[in-house]
Amino acid sequence: METLQATFFLFVFMPLVNPAPPLQQESLQFYEYDTDVSMGSLTQQDYEMQSKDIRKDGTNISLDTSLMLQSDDSQLDVPPTKDTNLPTCLLCVCLSGSVYCEEIDIEAVPPLPKETAYLYARFNKIKRIAASDFADITTLRRIDFSGNRIEEIEDGAFSKLLLLEELSLAENRLVKLPVLPPKLTTFNANQNRIKSRGIKANAFKKLTNLAYLYLGHNALESVPLNLPESLRILHLQYNNITTITDDTFCKSNNTRYIRTRMDEIRMEGNPIVLAKHVNAFSCLRMLPVGTYY
Repeated sequence: METLQATFFLFVFMPLVNPAPPLQQESLQFYEYDTDVSMGSLTQQDYEMQSKDIRKDGTNISLDTSLMLQSDDSQLDVPPTKDTNLPTCLLCVCLSGSVYCEEIDIEAVPPLPKETAYLYARFNKIKRIAASDFADITTLRRIDFSGNRIEEIEDGAFSKLLLLEELSLAENRLVKLPVLPPKLTTFNANQNRIKSRGIKANAFKKLTNLAYLYLGHNALESVPLNLPESLRILHLQYNNITTITDDTFCKSNNTRYIRTRMDEIRMEGNPIVLAKHVNAFSCLRMLPVGTYY
């Protein structure tokens, strides 16, 4: 009987536990994330309670009751969202450190449970990110705001997120970039309205872990300055870039310098003719994708 009920639990409830989806990028082959939510996230005690025929005072406790026992107490203290007055974990799906608030038409960042690590708030109507939105949630490692209407990000909105590694602001209405947290490995701001004056000169200089930078389909007139040595993928396609210098990717005063980690640069769809700037790519192992004649 125990074996039969354990089999029934695995068959019925396992489909509910899906890996958190990766950030939507144009080069998905670079994202082989570890599963965010798995059976391993349940404690051994919870698993045994769900897979056995639990008895209390001679009365069977149903599987539904045992599932309720594993709910995160920290989620009970989360205040309601600003625009719906519903608790976040009733409006969204809260699951083992991940919060899924996708395609529910929220207009502001919802209050998050403590120790939230992954936030997916794609395809909503969020227009603004305030500094207070993440002030008390320092455990975040991934945030995805793709497909919203974000026009403004308040100064310091991400300053306390010292563990944040992946941030997507793709498909919004930004004209400038916020100050980015120091441990980012992936930043996606594709399909916004960002101009070169909206990116500070040292915006990426101190991001020594940044490997994937997506700024395609914006309004940049030049390549951002001070790109970190850690960068592997750089997407700048379909901007308005008209010029490039010998120091953009390389070091004009060091002819032996090689940018060893850079694997891909996309610059197609810009008005620049790359063949006129051959020295700008002398340190690269591969030429950028773009127009050469």
